[in-house]
Amino acid sequence: MSTFADEGMWFLMHLKRLNEADMQKKGLKLTAEEIYSINNSSLKDAIVQFGGGCTAEIVSGQGLVFTNHHCGYGAIAELSTPEHDYLTNGFWAKSLSEELKPKSLSVRFFVRMDDVSKRILSLVNDGMSEKEREKIINQEIAKIEQENSEGGKYVVSVKSFYNGNEYYYFVYQDYTDVRLVGTPPSSIGKFGGDTDNWEWPRHTGDFSIFRVYGDKDGNPAPYSTENVPLKPKHFLPISIKGIKEGDFSMILGYPGRTNRWMPAAGIDQNVHYAYPAWVEASKVGMDAMKKHMDKDQAVKLNYASTYSGVANYWKNRQGMIDALTKHKTAATKRTQEAKFQKWANKRANRAKYGDVLATIDAYYAATNEKARHDNYLIGMLRSSSFAALPYSLGSVLKQYAASNEAKRKEMLPNLEAGVAETFENIYIPLEVDVLADELNLYAQKAGEIAPYIRELANKNQGNFQSDVQDAFNRSIFSSSENLQAFLVNPSAEAIDNDPLYLISKSLMDKYRERTPETEALAEKFQAAYRKYIAGVLESNPKGKYYPDANSTLRLTYGTIRALPADPRNDAEINNYTTLKGTIAKYQPGDEEFDLPKRLIDLYEAKDYGRYADKAGYMPVNFLSDQDITGGNSGSPVLNGNGELIGLAFDGNIEAMAGDVIFDPVLQRTISVDIRYVLFIIDKFAGAQNIIDELKIVE
Repeated sequence: MSTFADEGMWFLMHLKRLNEADMQKKGLKLTAEEIYSINNSSLKDAIVQFGGGCTAEIVSGQGLVFTNHHCGYGAIAELSTPEHDYLTNGFWAKSLSEELKPKSLSVRFFVRMDDVSKRILSLVNDGMSEKEREKIINQEIAKIEQENSEGGKYVVSVKSFYNGNEYYYFVYQDYTDVRLVGTPPSSIGKFGGDTDNWEWPRHTGDFSIFRVYGDKDGNPAPYSTENVPLKPKHFLPISIKGIKEGDFSMILGYPGRTNRWMPAAGIDQNVHYAYPAWVEASKVGMDAMKKHMDKDQAVKLNYASTYSGVANYWKNRQGMIDALTKHKTAATKRTQEAKFQKWANKRANRAKYGDVLATIDAYYAATNEKARHDNYLIGMLRSSSFAALPYSLGSVLKQYAASNEAKRKEMLPNLEAGVAETFENIYIPLEVDVLADELNLYAQKAGEIAPYIRELANKNQGNFQSDVQDAFNRSIFSSSENLQAFLVNPSAEAIDNDPLYLISKSLMDKYRERTPETEALAEKFQAAYRKYIAGVLESNPKGKYYPDANSTLRLTYGTIRALPADPRNDAEINNYTTLKGTIAKYQPGDEEFDLPKRLIDLYEAKDYGRYADKAGYMPVNFLSDQDITGGNSGSPVLNGNGELIGLAFDGNIEAMAGDVIFDPVLQRTISVDIRYVLFIIDKFAGAQNIIDELKIVE
């Protein structure tokens, strides 16, 4: 058993060289080739990026997909109505014909990757400006993407790693016909709500089930009743043998973003300027939304996904502030930087690396206040539809107004459909309050704010409620009827003078504002940051390095690993939770801690089927110590045989500094035990048709 968590989010193509021996020593029974093969089916063929921001896995020969409930949340909410409220009550398709198609949902299969660092970097040199460098690199990237797309069959993405010191290309295949098969009620799938989010012990059935469809030959195809379930190259068998402390486990997934190379000054900027603004703006938006969501179930369903996304990051950013402060992360980084500076000051290194840290520090000192401003604005843009919508839609409408009749005729169907879709789920009273409350906060706290907003604030003494209400009353953008009327009689001048457009344009202009001074600063910083990372790699060439996460497929491995004993957890070892612990949290009628009667009845009858642990309890969640981050949600947790034992869905708040600095003592991944998933599908929902599709290893 390892004493410490294994740091690293590893490329699959490097496993043989960097990780295979270590993983096998810890309990992996597979070879690197069985995990990642270009020519033969391998584990990677069962892992998909889900909906662009999560991970999922194929678990049957009929394209069945498991992911988190919170990853499927937007699609489930979209398919729900007050009459058929699948988000609240759950949904289980008993046949293929009952499966539901959300408007737009896709999964992305990973085909292969390769290193193109030499090819790209041979074209640039340190004498170039960052703009010149970027232009040349982007031209070469376009060529590489074209060469590998096989005439549009594949999506190819070239990504920069180590801040522009290495480049790899990734080949993907996208499937857009993805249908909902099953979801537990939110009282299981979201049990614990925001209170338990990022906390341990957890008791959440965070899973949902979808299916991927293709044409009769298995190729991606737009939705059609003729499409058939995909026959994948590989799907994951499911182990219900159970887990114990110290067992090897690994996770494959699409981690979104880490900043492990972030300098100390950047950490200070986030802790003292950026994140507090994000937290405050998020809370203001959440409070304004919730007021309306609590009064009307249709509004609640329509805004559930937006609210959930804002709430998740609100708690995450506060957790980051607390963890980075408590663990003195900036001080740790400064110690590392002092060591680097000593190396950089040596005569052989001074010309190239001597001043990179000074340049980096100067950049952060100059941009602290801007970071605060931008995060108040980002919080507003994430909460309020109308902070950005009038500006983005207004640009298209002005183009429409300026076009000749033939061009307008061509644009009209798309515009009409877009307008109808935009307003399908909009609730104007909520939008008025969210925008007004966010503008109040922005004007009060964000410093050098957008000039037009400052002008309004000076007139209204910082209370935007009546200004915003008046803007909605008079705006073209406040209803689909107004916009449809505009399409009949368009005028660019009407857009330019529209009160909501003026607010939105002012905010978006400020958001995108770039002065020659900030451009010059950013250019110097970018070059210095790239050199800093290159210097660290050069100063210790024998180090085992991995690049920051950037939504590319990675593998991370470790063990099932407990946290110190916790009186709140009834489990014998604090590396799992039980249904008994779930029931102990039950609060009838509470939005976060209510439970379905059926689940309580199953618990009282101890009717767990074949999914109970050998010790007799029903497992719910478990802990392991892999290195994951956002984007890994829904990732498969696999045992040494490559069998599915759980779905990763969260991390613990104590290790929230993990995106910036890995903590081998505190780092934990929280997963839903696959036995609880199967218990809910089988015993709770009676969806035997789903169970029959799976390859279950007992």
